[in-house]
Amino acid sequence: MKIGLILGDQLSPGLATLAQLDRQRDCLLLAEVGAEARYVAHHQQKIAFIFSAMRHFAAERRDEGWNVIYQHYDPATPERTLLDVVQDTLKHNPADSLVITHCGEYRLQHDIDQLWPRVLPCAVRVLDDNRFLASLEEFKHWAGQRKQLRMEYFYREMRKRTGLLMRSATQPEGGQWNFDQRNRQPYRGEPPIPPLPAFTRDDIDKSVLECVASHFSDHPGKLQPFNWATTGQQARAALDHFIEFRLPWYGDFQDAMLMHEHALFHSLLSPYLNAGLLEPLQVCEAAQTAYQEGRAPLNAVEGFIRQIIGWREYVRGIYWLNMPDYAHLNSQHNQRPLPHYYWSGETRMQCMAQCFKNTFEHGYAHHIQRLMITGNFALLAGIVPREICQWYLAVYVDAYDWVELPNTLGMVMHADGGYLGSKPYAASGNYIHKMSDYCQHCDYNVKTASEADSCPFNSLYWHFMQRHRTAFEGNPRMNMIYRTFDKMDAEKRARSLQHAEQLLQRLDEL
Repeated sequence: MKIGLILGDQLSPGLATLAQLDRQRDCLLLAEVGAEARYVAHHQQKIAFIFSAMRHFAAERRDEGWNVIYQHYDPATPERTLLDVVQDTLKHNPADSLVITHCGEYRLQHDIDQLWPRVLPCAVRVLDDNRFLASLEEFKHWAGQRKQLRMEYFYREMRKRTGLLMRSATQPEGGQWNFDQRNRQPYRGEPPIPPLPAFTRDDIDKSVLECVASHFSDHPGKLQPFNWATTGQQARAALDHFIEFRLPWYGDFQDAMLMHEHALFHSLLSPYLNAGLLEPLQVCEAAQTAYQEGRAPLNAVEGFIRQIIGWREYVRGIYWLNMPDYAHLNSQHNQRPLPHYYWSGETRMQCMAQCFKNTFEHGYAHHIQRLMITGNFALLAGIVPREICQWYLAVYVDAYDWVELPNTLGMVMHADGGYLGSKPYAASGNYIHKMSDYCQHCDYNVKTASEADSCPFNSLYWHFMQRHRTAFEGNPRMNMIYRTFDKMDAEKRARSLQHAEQLLQRLDEL
């Protein structure tokens, strides 16, 4: 007999593990593990989503005739590890081998590869994760042929391989690969923002929510309202809803931000993709069909598909190609700790406060809120990369190490020295003012940089550029920034830099 161990982010009926097992002879093991739920302070909704999706997945497999061993969370052993569960299971269910699909975190996969075969009484077989379109070996081969690993060129290869939005084998639909320049409009109230789909909570959901409320109330975020899909059927309904009501305007407004709106036209499908309730090709083909049938414009569909077969696959490749050293990079030698308001949400900076509100109430913030608000501030302030990485991993429902770490350490913090991105995504308050209505409701003045009430992003932006001038001045994409800075009145420059120094001294008070 074989035992197939299925992790909480592997909830796909087409998972490689299931394909390798015989439902008549073998069994499946799923476990809610205290150590995995607590090694960072995961958002309450994240824990509830994973536990409930796991329980639903187990129930569906039982209905299909599988023998499923399921370990519910046991508060009496809050730090119990996954290895503990596997060892205990094998004592009572002797097996020839343990079969598992390659997991999404180096920490756990390293133990599975190096420790588990030495301590378990059976063979350990690790399968490639067939839910990704590019295998780790394929990405390694692609990377080995290039001096710079730019996502755009990987994305083009993925378009050719999948045939998505391709006019021919080599020519993209619409005559260009990327329509990002058309996808940067602020939202001015039209069209109306559609409501999100709502899901009925069954007995499994209710039981999980009670469990999380009882045992994880010390974790960040609010548990209610909880409105995530927890089954494959519900996730497919969420996909259909996005395609019909949000995708047509996703392209235009994907960078926009608005007070008291956490979703706008975004899909909120990333938790389902990353946990396995939806698969990438399934989602992309649905978007492509909408374009082919005239229900969504090309710029929206291309931008959406790029996030999935381009960026998502790319960061996974970067992660596994460079771990474990990648996690410890800090090219700018940052030393400042993460300010307290990343956990409390209490700050006078309205843009930050709104992003924190979205994060703690919903376990979600869209990519521009993460990159250009909370991430941008951490970049400008010189926060220790590992601290902000741990924060992102903890507070978002869709966050797993393979996708969170490259996005945060590489794209947000530029802590890999430009390996992932050719320039830091640094911006002043002017960008936030252009793409949102946050500044209209803020105590700080986005138009000034050195006054007592000046937007902190403004002076911190120039301070960041000045203190890293040696590293960035030779970057052709940043020449104009330094020319602008040098043309400023000398006294104005000095006041701005001095104000930034004062802000950095009292970062927790902003």
